[in-house]
This record gives sequence, structure tokens and C-alpha cells, in this order.
Amino acid sequence: MILKRKVAAWFIAGFAALICAPTFADTIKVAGIYTQPIQQKWDARLHLALQALKDAGEIEYEYSEKVANTDYVRVLREYAEGGVDLVVGEAFGISREARKVADDYPGVAFLMGDPFEPHGDNFSVFDNYIHEPCYLMGIIAGSMTTTNRIGMVGGYPIGEVNRLFHAFMAGAKSVNPDVEFKVTFIGSWYDPPKAKEAAFAQIEAGADIMYAERAGVVDAAREKGILAFGNVNDMNKEENGTDVVVTSALWHMEDAIGHAVERVKAGTFAAENYKEWTMMAKGGASLAPYYEFEDKIDSDIKNKVEALAADILAGNFTVDINDEEPKSTY
Repeated sequence: MILKRKVAAWFIAGFAALICAPTFADTIKVAGIYTQPIQQKWDARLHLALQALKDAGEIEYEYSEKVANTDYVRVLREYAEGGVDLVVGEAFGISREARKVADDYPGVAFLMGDPFEPHGDNFSVFDNYIHEPCYLMGIIAGSMTTTNRIGMVGGYPIGEVNRLFHAFMAGAKSVNPDVEFKVTFIGSWYDPPKAKEAAFAQIEAGADIMYAERAGVVDAAREKGILAFGNVNDMNKEENGTDVVVTSALWHMEDAIGHAVERVKAGTFAAENYKEWTMMAKGGASLAPYYEFEDKIDSDIKNKVEALAADILAGNFTVDINDEEPKSTY
């Protein structure tokens, strides 16, 4: 009799807890909207994170790629009207217009690449803050150059690129005060032939190390027999960088987007700045393995990088953020 009473009590308590517990949707509908083809590395990182959540059964996912800014607002509205719960995209250049869409659809959550602050209740922002591994990469590059000239090829001189260049340069300078830099912006996010030609010009000017912020630079480095450092994705493995790319500063959006999805499911999504979610401490950035260069990097330098990485994770070392346009020094 006592056992039956206990079972009944447990059942009632469990049922009450079930009723009172917050409810989570099994899946939510998510749309990705990209201005470049999803092969372009920045958009690719978002797409891969969302595809992983789809494969895990966490979300329903559809996307549009190569959406020009002039057409972006229309596509945003179409997805919002179509019943998506979360939109992941980029609002660079159309920040004001994107915020107006969010105001018009308060029931939809927006997580947008954007250099400005969050907006309202449903417009969260993120940017590319992988400057910490860029600093670590610069330490290695500064120790490996023999000409003391490093070339850097980027897309546009905007904050998300500038801060990476400055961090890389500061890292190199920290171990090699004599190193100089040649900086070129190609005016495109995805033009490998143009990036390759810019890299050739820098190599002709004496650079023996390249920072490949854009696709195409690694091919130039390979043809000229010099080393390179990658950006955003693992360019050693993903962009024909074997024996060329020493390491890469990686951007991971899985945890950031996972956080947004979790909050949408729980009904607690709010306007936030996801900056910290793209940094090392929260798993948003890291340094790629050294692969075949493991034994070609000075052991003292590897130890220094390892120690600094630990300090960054512990909050004991801060890499400065400088969004100003970097300039060539030779």
C-alpha cells in the first residue's frame, strides 16, 4: 500500500513538473540569406553551421545565395512572410533597411552580420572577431620570414578585415620588430584571379610570406614557392594549401547559431551582440593545426603561441581590436 502511494506521488509530481516545465519546439524553420555563393568562405561558415543543425534534426533549413543588396530586403520579407522562425544573414550596407524588416515582423528572430548594435527585441548582430588567432598566426609568420616582408591581400578595408590584419601585424611585430607589410585590398569578396594577381605583385616586391585573407592568394604562393597563412577556413585542407599554408585563423559559427536556435526554441530570443560567440573563449575562433609544418616551426615559438592561447582563453591576455584601415609599411 505504501509503495502504491509512493508511486502515485512520484507520478503526480512528475506530471506537475512536466506541465510547469518550459516547452521547446522539436525543430524550427531557419532561413539563410547570403550575398555571395556559399563557396565563399564567410558565407560558407554560416551555411556549414546551419547545415550541421539540419543534419542533427534540430532545424528545418533553406537558403538563398548570391542575393544582391538591392534585392536583399525583398528576400528577407519573403522568408518572414513564409513563416520562418529565424533568419541568419548579413546586413552590411543595408543595416537600416534590415532593421525595418525586423520591426515589421516581431515574431521572427533575426541574427545578422552587422557592424552596428542590436535593435529592438528581435534583431541580434554578429561580426567576424577572429583577431585572437590572427595575432597568434602573426607570431609564427614573424618568426618564419627571411626577407622581413609580409604580403597581405584582403577584400575590402572594413572593420571585420582591418582588425584581423592589425592583429596579425601586431603578432608578427611582437617577435620581429623589423618586419614590414604590404597591404592590398582587391575590392571584392570573391575574385580569386584578382587576389592571385595582387599576391604576385607583393611577392615581386619582396614578400616571402603571404596572409591569404582572400581565396586565390594560396595559389600564388604555391606557384612562387613561398609560405602563406590562411583565414576563416582551414586553407591548408580546403584551398589546396598542403606544403604552403602553415596554419589558418579559423572562424566557427556553430556555437553562436546554436545559441540563437536554442533561444528561439525556448521563446527567449532577444536582441544581443554575438561578438563574444565569435571569439576564442566561447569556441568561435581557433588556430588550425600545423600539419606538415609541425616540425618546421621553432619550438620556442610554438611554446609561446600555446602559452598565449591559454592566456587568451583564461582572460589573461587581450588582443587589441583596431578597425582602422591598415597601411603598407614598405
